[in-house]
Amino acid sequence: MNRFSGTKLKQVNPHIPKYFVIVLIVSFILLVVCVIVSLVFGSKMVGFDEVIDGLFHPNTTSYDANIVRNRIPRTIFSLLCGVALGVSGALMQSVTRNPLADPSILGVNTGASLFVVIGIAFFNISSANQYIWLALVGAAFTTVIVFGIGSLGRNGATPIKLVLAGTATSAALSSFVTAILIPRSHTMEQFRFWQVGSVGSGSWDSITTFAPFLVTGVLIAILTAPALNAMALGDEAATGLGVRTGILRFASSLGAVLLCGAATALAGPIGFIGLLSTHVMRLVLGPDLRFVIPMSAISGAIILTLSDVAGRLIGSPGELEVGVVTAFIGAPLLITLAIRSKVSSL
Repeated sequence: MNRFSGTKLKQVNPHIPKYFVIVLIVSFILLVVCVIVSLVFGSKMVGFDEVIDGLFHPNTTSYDANIVRNRIPRTIFSLLCGVALGVSGALMQSVTRNPLADPSILGVNTGASLFVVIGIAFFNISSANQYIWLALVGAAFTTVIVFGIGSLGRNGATPIKLVLAGTATSAALSSFVTAILIPRSHTMEQFRFWQVGSVGSGSWDSITTFAPFLVTGVLIAILTAPALNAMALGDEAATGLGVRTGILRFASSLGAVLLCGAATALAGPIGFIGLLSTHVMRLVLGPDLRFVIPMSAISGAIILTLSDVAGRLIGSPGELEVGVVTAFIGAPLLITLAIRSKVSSL
């Protein structure tokens, strides 16, 4: 029996989506391609032989093989951040029943940014271990504010009200960030590189710091997926199927905050990954979250890693931060979705 529901929930969405196996195979092929191109391309392109040496021949000490080894933690970190943002987007869209929900659109990234800048400005915080707790508190704080504002008035928390609440909250919190930064040039210098959003600082230490939050958030997403399927039918129908909607919303929101807060703390506020990856998977596979969540994780990893590689190629011999690239991709998608969909509910 699911912890969030009764046994009746087993009746909901029992079938495997039609194209799931094909999508899974294609996604894993793309994932392998992403890893290879991430190791090959950068300020200096390396050959396939050097990639093999860097991965499997530790005694090889050539310059190109060492470049490949230095790119390995960045690639893994990019994949993990993509997984976290993809799953976080799927959870947020399901909890809010809003196809446009995303950590950046609902202002969660901005809340995390505000608390990080407060830590830098007033408490001299500079390490990833400290960033991550501040970002989590900021993300949780913003989630509560957005849900609170979006629930006011008639009909409760409708999708469009949540988007508007997120936009307004994000604008307000951004003004606080600006107010803190303007008189503090040192803080602004430290914060501006983080704020753009980049996986270039990915290291084995950041991966180790990130892993517990990622595993916890993904486990919460997997455990809540069947109950979230039922809640998509409406609160009354979900309650009739035995779903404890209050506990479910809290647990799912906690998972989303852990995932996007930790990713934001270590990589900066990277937007639109959750929106893009989850939306694509819903179009292809349908609404069943038991399949959408894991595939959103894989597609999020693919999109973020390819965006990182694109930023390296566009900005060569330097690089264009991945947050800029995802904004170029995600903004047109958001406009298209807003125009072509009714944005009423999932």
